[in-house]
Amino acid sequence: MEAETEASMVQQGTIVVLAHGQYRLCAPLGGSAYGVVWRAEAPGGGACAVKLVNTSQMARAPAPLRSHWRDSARLEAAFLAGLAPWDGRHIVRLLDHGIHDGLPAMALELLDGDLAAWLAAERALGRATPVALVLDWVAQVNQALAKVHAAGFRYLDLKPGNLLVDRRTRTLKLADFGTSLPLQGERAHAYGGTANWQAPEQFFPQPDGLYATDPRSDYFALGALFYYLVCGRLLRYGAACGQAYRAHGRDAALLLRRQHGGIPPVLQAEEVAAFGQRFEGAEAQAAALLRTLLAADPAQRPRHVLDISRMLGTVCARVSGPALRRAA
Repeated sequence: MEAETEASMVQQGTIVVLAHGQYRLCAPLGGSAYGVVWRAEAPGGGACAVKLVNTSQMARAPAPLRSHWRDSARLEAAFLAGLAPWDGRHIVRLLDHGIHDGLPAMALELLDGDLAAWLAAERALGRATPVALVLDWVAQVNQALAKVHAAGFRYLDLKPGNLLVDRRTRTLKLADFGTSLPLQGERAHAYGGTANWQAPEQFFPQPDGLYATDPRSDYFALGALFYYLVCGRLLRYGAACGQAYRAHGRDAALLLRRQHGGIPPVLQAEEVAAFGQRFEGAEAQAAALLRTLLAADPAQRPRHVLDISRMLGTVCARVSGPALRRAA
């Protein structure tokens, strides 16, 4: 979703006062439906990112949606504040938080942009992502999901735009937790997230119109990300869901069901073949991992991030040394 700059409410030079200091906004960096992110000058002169609720969007939104955005911002700040220092290896680090203009606000560590922009720049130069780096990134994101789930949340919006890149170390950090929901009770919920990357249970509602997700919904999104990094394109299933949602909104799921006589096939045989070909020496193991992550039935997906780690380890161990050296 496109971010909108709060030109009438917040502008360059605005001072945001949080619990531990003052932050001067320097330039907009982007954002999401409910939040906008600014590059800011932190106390002591360093740089950070400041995330604010998008008040210009709030002014046009209906009251229930405004309340939902406030709750999402509070939940995000509470989740990040509750992490231990060592949890920040693959999750964006919260520096400060508080209230600005009556709404939750956060100061976050500043990285080098998101993975979507990094990949776009690399592909514009004709460079594919090396297999060794893909495997490392998927392992890093899996570790981040482990922290999210251990903290009692399901993330529900895994995509390149929500992964921040440290270009120097080529590490990833998970960011933007506004869509996350508590795991307690794993209650069904209203629609949220990004259609291109969603598991069937997150895109296609139950008869009551709600969506029944759990950590395995995040594992599906990890599989979709894995395929995208390796093959350089969306799954056909994800592309179809995204296109339908952009054209028809909440009616997209019903229309796709009618067109396909049910939920469309999630993974095509030729997609598996193209994916496996990148893993010389471990074609079968890589394909098996992809199929497991992208199983249409959540019960057929990995039960835990440790299962994913083991399967990733098998792929890494069997990919031939020369293939990894050529990819690096």
